[in-house]
Amino acid sequence: MALSTDLSRIAFIGLGAMGLPMATNLVAAGFDVRGYDLRPEGRAALATAGGTSIATPAEAAAGADALLLMVVNAAQAEAVLFTEGALDALAPDGLVVLMATCPPQSVERLAGRVAAAARRFVDAPVSGGVVGARAGTLTIMAAAPAGTLAALRPVLDALGDRIFQVGERPGQGATVKAVNQLLCGVHIAAAAEALALAGRVGVDLNVVLEILSGSSAASWMLRDRGPRMLEDAPTVTSAVDIFVKDLGIVLEAGRGAGAALPLAALAHQLFVSTSGRGDGAADDSQVVRAYRLLNGDDAPPSARPSAQSSARDARHRGSTAPD
Repeated sequence: MALSTDLSRIAFIGLGAMGLPMATNLVAAGFDVRGYDLRPEGRAALATAGGTSIATPAEAAAGADALLLMVVNAAQAEAVLFTEGALDALAPDGLVVLMATCPPQSVERLAGRVAAAARRFVDAPVSGGVVGARAGTLTIMAAAPAGTLAALRPVLDALGDRIFQVGERPGQGATVKAVNQLLCGVHIAAAAEALALAGRVGVDLNVVLEILSGSSAASWMLRDRGPRMLEDAPTVTSAVDIFVKDLGIVLEAGRGAGAALPLAALAHQLFVSTSGRGDGAADDSQVVRAYRLLNGDDAPPSARPSAQSSARDARHRGSTAPD
């Protein structure tokens, strides 16, 4: 079956924090985007941006050249494709592009069912968060045959600036995304552990963070999440529950590959414990609260002696910093 190289009609399912700006970027790039989301406000926002709000997944996919899925999990992707009829409505030579973070084994099963319906499948999870989705600078880890990926490339170029073919088999993209999330989750947990130790002995955490950020111990996650670990209630850019889900996927990928992942398992438990005490919607940097509880100290950063000393020192220097 020849694959069309003119992918102008796009169905986009999942207009959430990342999906909506992604769909909006496709509109800005000149694609005809028909979008669906469970939330009416997501559909309305796409319409405001120049896309078309559609009432059901099947209607959004009707005759579309490509169906992009930015849903919560594999179960939602399965429901959209098979229960709600989006796959059957897709053009006969259409592409299903799964961009959500899903377990590799689930991606393989979905791809098999898509292939049985004589459609093409691209396993293309993304990294870069809401910031990358808005800016069109996502990293896209795509697994598909070269010809299929070449046909899809104009669509992917509107969404990201780092697009990699990581393989040809479904599940390979999902595995690379799992590797990425493994490191992200472990790095956040390790940064929290380091700062919790420094806080335990009462040193100034701002000074510690400045030292670490400029040393060989630095990581992107330390520099990004570390400052938020020193805040009582930082703005949420990625919630604790996201890593509860993603590290769960990492562990599932490890089981499927027969690979031991002890660091990922420990990091997962720290995020689970943070979520379990009611902080699942907090910024993921707040996994540091789990360490404070382990150490018998749940005081917020602003109440710590080092923070109080820093405030006194600032006032002594004539600073206008608030109490």
